[in-house]
Amino acid sequence: MWIIDLLVFLLILGVLVTVHEFGHFIVAKKCGVHIYEFSIGMGPIIHSHIGKDKIQYSIRALPIGGYVSMAGEVEEDDKKVKKEKFMCNRPWWQRLLILCAGVFNNFVLAFVLLFVIAIIWGAPSMEPKIEHVVENTPLAQTNAKDGDLIVSVNGKKTPTWDLTQIELIKKDSDDTYDLELKHQDGSIETVSVKPEVKEENGTETRVFGMQMYQETKTGFIESIKYAYKKFTTVYVSMVRTIGGLITGKISLKSLSGPVGIYSVVSDSVKLGLAQVLYLTAFLSLNLGFVNLLPLPAFDGGHVLFVFIELILRRKVNQKVEAIFHYVGFALILLLMVVVTIQDIFRLF
Repeated sequence: MWIIDLLVFLLILGVLVTVHEFGHFIVAKKCGVHIYEFSIGMGPIIHSHIGKDKIQYSIRALPIGGYVSMAGEVEEDDKKVKKEKFMCNRPWWQRLLILCAGVFNNFVLAFVLLFVIAIIWGAPSMEPKIEHVVENTPLAQTNAKDGDLIVSVNGKKTPTWDLTQIELIKKDSDDTYDLELKHQDGSIETVSVKPEVKEENGTETRVFGMQMYQETKTGFIESIKYAYKKFTTVYVSMVRTIGGLITGKISLKSLSGPVGIYSVVSDSVKLGLAQVLYLTAFLSLNLGFVNLLPLPAFDGGHVLFVFIELILRRKVNQKVEAIFHYVGFALILLLMVVVTIQDIFRLF
Protein backbone atom coordinates (compact mmCIF):
# COMPACT_ATOMS: atom_id res chain seq x y z
CA MET A 1 0.00 0.00 0.00
CA TRP A 2 1.17 3.52 -0.79
CA ILE A 3 0.63 4.66 2.79
CA ILE A 4 3.17 2.10 4.04
CA ASP A 5 5.65 3.16 1.35
CA LEU A 6 5.19 6.80 2.38
CA LEU A 7 5.67 6.05 6.09
CA VAL A 8 8.84 4.05 5.38
CA PHE A 9 10.13 6.86 3.13
CA LEU A 10 9.51 9.47 5.85
CA LEU A 11 11.04 7.22 8.52
CA ILE A 12 14.23 6.69 6.48
CA LEU A 13 14.51 10.40 5.68
CA GLY A 14 13.84 11.34 9.30
CA VAL A 15 16.43 8.92 10.69
CA LEU A 16 19.14 9.99 8.23
CA VAL A 17 18.75 13.72 8.82
CA THR A 18 18.31 13.39 12.59
CA VAL A 19 21.44 11.22 12.88
CA HIS A 20 23.32 13.78 10.78
CA GLU A 21 22.14 16.78 12.80
CA PHE A 22 22.77 15.00 16.12
CA GLY A 23 26.43 14.76 15.10
CA HIS A 24 26.62 18.53 14.67
CA PHE A 25 24.69 19.06 17.90
CA ILE A 26 26.73 16.90 20.27
CA VAL A 27 30.12 18.16 19.02
CA ALA A 28 28.99 21.81 18.99
CA LYS A 29 27.75 21.44 22.55
CA LYS A 30 31.07 19.90 23.67
CA CYS A 31 32.92 22.78 21.97
CA GLY A 32 30.94 25.43 23.86
CA VAL A 33 28.88 26.80 20.96
CA HIS A 34 25.59 28.46 21.97
CA ILE A 35 22.74 26.22 20.76
CA TYR A 36 19.18 27.50 20.55
CA GLU A 37 17.35 24.31 19.60
CA PHE A 38 17.72 20.68 18.63
CA SER A 39 14.67 19.46 16.75
CA ILE A 40 13.45 16.06 15.57
CA GLY A 41 11.15 16.77 12.65
CA MET A 42 10.25 20.03 10.91
CA GLY A 43 7.30 22.40 10.92
CA PRO A 44 4.91 23.13 13.81
CA ILE A 45 6.01 22.08 17.31
CA ILE A 46 4.20 19.10 18.84
CA HIS A 47 6.20 19.10 22.06
CA SER A 48 9.23 20.96 23.36
CA HIS A 49 11.02 21.60 26.63
CA ILE A 50 14.02 23.58 27.81
CA GLY A 51 16.75 21.32 29.18
CA LYS A 52 19.06 22.02 32.11
CA ASP A 53 21.59 23.14 29.50
CA LYS A 54 19.08 25.87 28.44
CA ILE A 55 18.69 24.28 24.98
CA GLN A 56 15.22 23.84 23.53
CA TYR A 57 14.52 20.22 22.59
CA SER A 58 11.61 19.86 20.18
CA ILE A 59 9.52 17.29 18.35
CA ARG A 60 7.87 18.81 15.29
CA ALA A 61 4.95 17.71 13.15
CA LEU A 62 6.65 16.84 9.85
CA PRO A 63 8.83 13.69 10.13
CA ILE A 64 11.19 14.74 7.33
CA GLY A 65 14.40 15.20 9.26
CA GLY A 66 15.49 17.59 11.96
CA TYR A 67 17.95 20.38 12.63
CA VAL A 68 20.23 22.02 15.17
CA SER A 69 20.08 25.80 15.47
CA MET A 70 23.43 27.31 16.53
CA ALA A 71 24.53 30.90 17.08
CA GLY A 72 26.85 32.37 14.46
CA GLU A 73 27.01 29.54 11.93
CA VAL A 74 28.32 32.05 9.37
CA GLU A 75 28.44 35.43 11.16
CA GLU A 76 27.71 37.01 14.55
CA ASP A 77 23.93 37.13 14.43
CA ASP A 78 22.74 37.64 18.02
CA LYS A 79 23.79 40.50 20.30
CA LYS A 80 22.65 38.54 23.37
CA VAL A 81 25.25 35.79 22.83
CA LYS A 82 28.84 36.08 24.06
CA LYS A 83 31.36 36.41 21.22
CA GLU A 84 33.21 33.21 22.16
CA LYS A 85 29.91 31.28 21.96
CA PHE A 86 29.42 31.95 18.25
CA MET A 87 30.40 29.00 16.09
CA CYS A 88 32.15 31.32 13.63
CA ASN A 89 34.42 32.51 16.48
CA ARG A 90 35.49 29.06 17.69
CA PRO A 91 39.03 27.80 16.84
CA TRP A 92 39.31 26.46 13.29
CA TRP A 93 39.82 22.85 14.40
CA GLN A 94 36.64 22.94 16.50
CA ARG A 95 34.66 24.30 13.54
CA LEU A 96 36.00 21.48 11.37
CA LEU A 97 34.98 18.90 13.98
CA ILE A 98 31.49 20.39 14.22
CA LEU A 99 31.07 20.59 10.44
CA CYS A 100 32.29 17.03 9.83
CA ALA A 101 30.43 15.41 12.75
CA GLY A 102 27.19 15.00 10.80
CA VAL A 103 28.98 13.26 7.94
CA PHE A 104 30.83 11.03 10.42
CA ASN A 105 27.51 9.96 11.98
CA ASN A 106 26.05 9.11 8.56
CA PHE A 107 29.11 7.03 7.69
CA VAL A 108 28.93 5.15 11.02
CA LEU A 109 25.21 4.47 10.50
CA ALA A 110 25.87 3.14 6.98
CA PHE A 111 28.65 0.81 8.18
CA VAL A 112 26.58 -0.52 11.09
CA LEU A 113 23.55 -1.20 8.87
CA LEU A 114 25.70 -3.03 6.29
CA PHE A 115 27.16 -5.16 9.09
CA VAL A 116 23.67 -5.91 10.48
CA ILE A 117 22.47 -6.99 7.02
CA ALA A 118 25.44 -9.34 6.61
CA ILE A 119 25.25 -10.83 10.11
CA ILE A 120 21.52 -11.60 9.77
CA TRP A 121 21.06 -12.45 6.09
CA GLY A 122 24.64 -13.27 5.09
CA ALA A 123 27.33 -11.31 3.24
CA PRO A 124 26.69 -11.30 -0.54
CA SER A 125 29.65 -11.84 -2.85
CA MET A 126 30.93 -8.64 -4.45
CA GLU A 127 33.31 -10.33 -6.88
CA PRO A 128 32.71 -9.12 -10.49
CA LYS A 129 32.36 -12.67 -11.77
CA ILE A 130 30.17 -13.62 -14.72
CA GLU A 131 27.83 -16.44 -13.72
CA HIS A 132 26.39 -16.87 -17.20
CA VAL A 133 26.81 -15.27 -20.63
CA VAL A 134 23.30 -14.94 -22.08
CA GLU A 135 22.83 -16.33 -25.59
CA ASN A 136 22.08 -14.00 -28.50
CA THR A 137 23.39 -10.90 -26.70
CA PRO A 138 26.35 -8.61 -27.53
CA LEU A 139 28.61 -10.29 -24.95
CA ALA A 140 27.82 -13.73 -26.41
CA GLN A 141 29.39 -12.56 -29.69
CA THR A 142 32.78 -12.25 -27.94
CA ASN A 143 35.08 -14.79 -26.32
CA ALA A 144 33.60 -14.16 -22.85
CA LYS A 145 32.81 -17.34 -20.91
CA ASP A 146 30.85 -18.39 -17.86
CA GLY A 147 33.02 -17.95 -14.77
CA ASP A 148 35.13 -15.10 -16.20
CA LEU A 149 36.25 -12.36 -13.82
CA ILE A 150 35.93 -8.75 -15.04
CA VAL A 151 39.29 -7.15 -14.21
CA SER A 152 38.66 -3.72 -15.75
CA VAL A 153 36.32 -1.79 -18.03
CA ASN A 154 37.84 0.70 -20.48
CA GLY A 155 41.07 0.65 -18.49
CA LYS A 156 39.39 1.35 -15.12
CA LYS A 157 39.97 -1.32 -12.48
CA THR A 158 36.75 -2.99 -11.32
CA PRO A 159 37.40 -5.04 -8.16
CA THR A 160 33.65 -5.26 -7.35
CA TRP A 161 30.31 -5.47 -9.16
CA ASP A 162 29.37 -1.98 -7.99
CA LEU A 163 32.39 -0.42 -9.69
CA THR A 164 31.86 -2.59 -12.75
CA GLN A 165 28.31 -1.31 -13.10
CA ILE A 166 29.42 2.32 -12.76
CA GLU A 167 31.89 1.89 -15.63
CA LEU A 168 29.28 0.10 -17.74
CA ILE A 169 26.81 3.00 -17.53
CA LYS A 170 29.39 5.55 -18.64
CA LYS A 171 28.80 6.55 -22.24
CA ASP A 172 31.79 6.62 -24.60
CA SER A 173 31.81 8.34 -27.99
CA ASP A 174 31.43 5.10 -29.99
CA ASP A 175 29.51 3.27 -27.22
CA THR A 176 32.04 0.41 -27.26
CA TYR A 177 33.40 -1.05 -24.05
CA ASP A 178 36.68 -2.90 -23.61
CA LEU A 179 36.31 -5.58 -20.93
CA GLU A 180 39.49 -7.09 -19.54
CA LEU A 181 38.56 -10.64 -18.54
CA LYS A 182 40.39 -13.24 -16.50
CA HIS A 183 39.40 -16.71 -17.66
CA GLN A 184 39.20 -19.65 -15.26
CA ASP A 185 42.49 -21.00 -16.60
CA GLY A 186 44.20 -17.79 -15.44
CA SER A 187 44.67 -16.24 -18.88
CA ILE A 188 43.80 -12.59 -19.48
CA GLU A 189 41.89 -11.42 -22.55
CA THR A 190 40.32 -8.10 -23.54
CA VAL A 191 37.07 -8.21 -25.49
CA SER A 192 35.21 -5.30 -27.11
CA VAL A 193 31.44 -5.12 -26.63
CA LYS A 194 28.91 -2.76 -28.14
CA PRO A 195 25.80 -3.13 -25.96
CA GLU A 196 22.23 -3.09 -27.16
CA VAL A 197 20.72 0.25 -26.08
CA LYS A 198 17.11 0.26 -24.91
CA GLU A 199 15.07 3.25 -23.73
CA GLU A 200 12.25 2.99 -21.20
CA ASN A 201 10.50 5.90 -19.43
CA GLY A 202 13.14 8.28 -20.75
CA THR A 203 16.01 6.24 -19.29
CA GLU A 204 18.61 4.50 -21.43
CA THR A 205 19.63 0.97 -20.52
CA ARG A 206 22.63 -0.83 -22.00
CA VAL A 207 22.18 -4.58 -22.37
CA PHE A 208 25.47 -6.51 -22.40
CA GLY A 209 24.16 -9.99 -21.74
CA MET A 210 25.63 -11.27 -18.48
CA GLN A 211 24.26 -12.63 -15.23
CA MET A 212 26.26 -11.82 -12.11
CA TYR A 213 27.72 -14.47 -9.84
CA GLN A 214 26.01 -14.70 -6.47
CA GLU A 215 27.28 -16.32 -3.29
CA THR A 216 26.52 -15.62 0.37
CA LYS A 217 28.99 -16.05 3.23
CA THR A 218 28.17 -16.05 6.93
CA GLY A 219 29.97 -15.25 10.17
CA PHE A 220 31.15 -12.24 12.16
CA ILE A 221 34.45 -11.76 10.30
CA GLU A 222 32.81 -12.12 6.87
CA SER A 223 30.17 -9.58 7.94
CA ILE A 224 32.83 -7.06 8.98
CA LYS A 225 34.70 -7.62 5.71
CA TYR A 226 31.50 -7.16 3.71
CA ALA A 227 30.53 -3.95 5.55
CA TYR A 228 34.01 -2.47 5.00
CA LYS A 229 34.26 -3.52 1.35
CA LYS A 230 30.72 -2.45 0.49
CA PHE A 231 31.20 0.88 2.25
CA THR A 232 34.44 1.69 0.41
CA THR A 233 33.08 0.43 -2.91
CA VAL A 234 29.94 2.58 -2.74
CA TYR A 235 32.05 5.59 -1.76
CA VAL A 236 34.42 5.08 -4.72
CA SER A 237 31.37 4.55 -6.97
CA MET A 238 30.08 7.96 -5.92
CA VAL A 239 33.45 9.56 -6.67
CA ARG A 240 33.45 7.96 -10.13
CA THR A 241 29.84 9.03 -10.68
CA ILE A 242 30.71 12.66 -9.94
CA GLY A 243 33.62 12.35 -12.36
CA GLY A 244 31.29 10.89 -14.99
CA LEU A 245 28.79 13.74 -14.53
CA ILE A 246 31.56 16.34 -14.91
CA THR A 247 32.96 14.73 -18.08
CA GLY A 248 29.49 14.09 -19.50
CA LYS A 249 29.95 10.30 -19.61
CA ILE A 250 27.07 9.94 -17.15
CA SER A 251 23.87 11.82 -17.94
CA LEU A 252 22.03 14.08 -15.48
CA LYS A 253 19.08 11.79 -16.20
CA SER A 254 20.72 9.22 -13.92
CA LEU A 255 20.18 11.51 -10.91
CA SER A 256 17.13 11.15 -8.69
CA GLY A 257 15.39 13.53 -6.31
CA PRO A 258 12.84 12.88 -3.55
CA VAL A 259 10.25 11.49 -6.01
CA GLY A 260 12.79 9.06 -7.48
CA ILE A 261 13.95 8.01 -4.01
CA TYR A 262 10.34 7.42 -2.95
CA SER A 263 9.92 5.12 -5.96
CA VAL A 264 13.03 3.16 -4.94
CA VAL A 265 11.76 2.95 -1.34
CA SER A 266 8.47 1.53 -2.65
CA ASP A 267 10.36 -1.17 -4.57
CA SER A 268 12.53 -1.92 -1.52
CA VAL A 269 9.50 -2.38 0.75
CA LYS A 270 8.21 -5.06 -1.61
CA LEU A 271 11.56 -6.89 -1.39
CA GLY A 272 11.63 -6.94 2.43
CA LEU A 273 13.45 -5.57 5.46
CA ALA A 274 16.96 -6.44 4.27
CA GLN A 275 16.52 -4.32 1.14
CA VAL A 276 15.04 -1.42 3.14
CA LEU A 277 18.03 -1.50 5.51
CA TYR A 278 20.44 -1.62 2.57
CA LEU A 279 18.72 1.35 0.93
CA THR A 280 18.95 3.24 4.25
CA ALA A 281 22.68 2.46 4.47
CA PHE A 282 23.19 3.55 0.86
CA LEU A 283 21.31 6.81 1.35
CA SER A 284 23.14 7.50 4.62
CA LEU A 285 26.50 7.08 2.87
CA ASN A 286 25.21 9.18 -0.01
CA LEU A 287 24.09 11.96 2.35
CA GLY A 288 27.47 11.96 4.05
CA PHE A 289 29.35 11.97 0.75
CA VAL A 290 27.34 14.82 -0.79
CA ASN A 291 27.72 16.91 2.37
CA LEU A 292 31.50 16.59 2.09
CA LEU A 293 31.55 18.15 -1.38
CA PRO A 294 32.85 21.76 -1.33
CA LEU A 295 29.51 23.14 -2.49
CA PRO A 296 27.54 26.12 -1.13
CA ALA A 297 25.11 25.40 1.73
CA PHE A 298 26.64 21.95 2.34
CA ASP A 299 29.01 21.12 5.20
CA GLY A 300 31.82 20.82 2.66
CA GLY A 301 31.18 24.39 1.51
CA HIS A 302 31.64 25.65 5.06
CA VAL A 303 34.76 23.49 5.44
CA LEU A 304 36.13 25.10 2.26
CA PHE A 305 35.93 28.54 3.89
CA VAL A 306 37.71 27.26 7.00
CA PHE A 307 40.62 26.14 4.81
CA ILE A 308 40.58 29.44 2.87
CA GLU A 309 40.84 31.21 6.22
CA LEU A 310 43.83 29.05 7.18
CA ILE A 311 45.56 29.81 3.85
CA LEU A 312 44.89 33.56 4.03
CA ARG A 313 45.62 33.62 7.79
CA ARG A 314 42.68 35.93 8.36
CA LYS A 315 38.92 35.76 8.61
CA VAL A 316 37.01 35.61 5.34
CA ASN A 317 34.47 38.42 4.98
CA GLN A 318 31.40 36.87 6.62
CA LYS A 319 28.95 38.66 4.34
CA VAL A 320 30.78 37.30 1.27
CA GLU A 321 30.56 33.79 2.70
CA ALA A 322 26.87 34.25 3.51
CA ILE A 323 26.12 35.41 -0.07
CA PHE A 324 28.09 32.42 -1.42
CA HIS A 325 25.90 30.01 0.55
CA TYR A 326 22.60 31.79 -0.21
CA VAL A 327 23.21 31.96 -3.97
CA GLY A 328 24.57 28.42 -4.02
CA PHE A 329 21.57 27.14 -2.08
CA ALA A 330 19.23 28.76 -4.62
CA LEU A 331 21.08 27.03 -7.49
CA ILE A 332 20.93 23.68 -5.69
CA LEU A 333 17.18 24.13 -5.18
CA LEU A 334 16.86 24.83 -8.91
CA LEU A 335 18.73 21.59 -9.68
CA MET A 336 16.41 19.71 -7.32
CA VAL A 337 13.38 21.12 -9.14
CA VAL A 338 14.78 19.96 -12.50
CA VAL A 339 15.60 16.48 -11.14
CA THR A 340 12.17 16.18 -9.48
CA ILE A 341 10.37 17.10 -12.73
CA GLN A 342 12.54 14.48 -14.45
CA ASP A 343 11.48 11.87 -11.83
CA ILE A 344 7.80 12.74 -12.32
CA PHE A 345 8.09 12.28 -16.09
CA ARG A 346 9.66 8.86 -15.47
CA LEU A 347 6.67 7.84 -13.36
CA PHE A 348 4.06 8.98 -15.89
